[in-house]
Amino acid sequence: MPLTPKKGVEEVVPLQGEEERAWRALARALVVVPRVLEADLHGAFGVTTTEYFVLVNLSEAPERQLRMHELAHRGAMSLSAISRVVDALARRGLVERARCPSDGRGFLAVLTPDGLALLEAAYPTHLRSVREHVIRHLQGVDLEQFARAVGSFAGGAEPDGSPPERRP
Repeated sequence: MPLTPKKGVEEVVPLQGEEERAWRALARALVVVPRVLEADLHGAFGVTTTEYFVLVNLSEAPERQLRMHELAHRGAMSLSAISRVVDALARRGLVERARCPSDGRGFLAVLTPDGLALLEAAYPTHLRSVREHVIRHLQGVDLEQFARAVGSFAGGAEPDGSPPERRP
């Protein structure tokens, strides 16, 4: 049931037909997909999707380390939120904090060998989960166009939707 705008408020044009269906499907996916991916990861390896995200980003970074503010930016998180995640990973020995050598004020999150080992072990489970809960449902969809669209409204994605180049 469409809402009626209040007097003096600019008229709002409701979404129509397939626009409404697309939005509602996306809104539901934004709730359901993270839950099912997290259940698979946490059930098998005891890590959240946010922790997995941190491990992946550190594994792809030069020297397997990133400044905390860069890690926060990549995850669209606040510095305090990413600090809590990194602290939890550090308590488990998966990540270390180190002073930034270039300025001595900032901190780096550094992937440990144990963190890399956990990431390598968790990757097949996560990949299976992504294929089962997301990719298989995109049969017949132009994935390049899909990646561009999602990347454009998600912000911060690589222009072609690909992950950053892996560095040894």
